[in-house]
Amino acid sequence: MTKIGLISDTHNYLDDAVFHHFKDVDEIWHAGDFGNAELADRIEAFKPLKGVYGNIDGYDIRSRFPEVLSWKTEGVDVLMIHIGGYPGKYSPLAKKEILLRRPKLFISGHSHILKIIYDDKFNCLHINPGAAGIQGWHKVQTLVRFVIDGNDIRNAEVIELVKK
Repeated sequence: MTKIGLISDTHNYLDDAVFHHFKDVDEIWHAGDFGNAELADRIEAFKPLKGVYGNIDGYDIRSRFPEVLSWKTEGVDVLMIHIGGYPGKYSPLAKKEILLRRPKLFISGHSHILKIIYDDKFNCLHINPGAAGIQGWHKVQTLVRFVIDGNDIRNAEVIELVKK
């Protein structure tokens, strides 16, 4: 069983509450728009980190994290792209990668809109954790915690941080 903390769109801001909410996770996954390398360093010093770069990220993040990341956690094939869209409205890159890789879990960020949707067409769960930073039009900072247990993705929890 692997416990995951999922975060996105921090935009140079990492609320200290993230460390409290993710204290029991095994890994933290960041779906892009870190903002700067110092923020990534803080997360990486706390827990193992996987991530992709986002559209606002500069060379310091782009040199460490790819645009597209595909891997397997336990029995679940995972695909992560910052600008990915969502079921029925995937970005061209996301659609191409989903067709190629056939993940069981697709993660994206960018929209600042929290979504957890199952895509029947591709037999894939899509998660966008919303935005954890304070820049953007969103009203509430959000995170997601969930568990991968063998082939199962379960116990998804939405965490709301302070209102901006």
